[in-house]
Amino acid sequence: MFIPIGYVVIFAACLGGFALAGGHLASLFQPVELLIIGGAAVGAFIAANGGAPLKATGKALPKVFKASPYSKAFYMDLFALLYEVLAKVRKEGLMSVEADVDAPESSPLFSKYPAILADHHVVEFITDYLRLMVGGSLNAFEIENLMDVELETHHHEGEVPVNAVKSLADSLPAFGIVACVMGVVHTMESVGLPPAELGKLIGAALVGTFLGILLAYGFVAPVATALEHKLSDQTRVLQTVKVTLLASLNGYAPQVAVEFGRKALAGHDRPSFRELEEHVKQAKAK
Repeated sequence: MFIPIGYVVIFAACLGGFALAGGHLASLFQPVELLIIGGAAVGAFIAANGGAPLKATGKALPKVFKASPYSKAFYMDLFALLYEVLAKVRKEGLMSVEADVDAPESSPLFSKYPAILADHHVVEFITDYLRLMVGGSLNAFEIENLMDVELETHHHEGEVPVNAVKSLADSLPAFGIVACVMGVVHTMESVGLPPAELGKLIGAALVGTFLGILLAYGFVAPVATALEHKLSDQTRVLQTVKVTLLASLNGYAPQVAVEFGRKALAGHDRPSFRELEEHVKQAKAK
């Protein structure tokens, strides 16, 4: 969401500063240098991340231009859903949620929270472990270990596009130097031209270094960081579900189990105890 705003600020600072210093913006327009840098970087990216990593990166990139769905309101709904599910389990037994687990899209409980139902990762995580709880063959310690393994796997999978974009950012300054060197070679073979013409060729070559560094640290590296933040947000949601379900498995009442989950949140997303209590009561009354 903030990526385009940041890009505008970068353009304004770099190009505006150059113009204020007396530079001619037209001299920075070097499509051949951009072709060398961009083409080489894309080729290296494909060579390094062909197959599944390439697909994962393509799928993840659009998310950085959207606001995170994991807001305070999302967590309030998540806790309300978990509270209702765990309250039903406590009152009617684990078998009472079997139908909800098998078909969450048609479940009266899950259907009350469309924001949660729209996130298949969260719904799958909740229903998978409720299903294991219904089965009754695993204790809390075994389920916790299994959750940790899944969370670690999820995090490693999510790091694939992050690392791919980081590698791309790291390579761009080097490809900028390649473009610059090629420009210098072209300048050297053009010795004999008037000094003004040689100056233009040298300037064009130096733009290659400028573009490589600017693209790396101004445009590509921020995308990698944004992807990393998105991954952390999603992992935190699953961690919250984990803490809440484990608290219930260890015998805590639904309202206490939800409080365990609330404590797992970062401060800017965490509702107060009173806020959550009121929201859960209102959701239950519907």
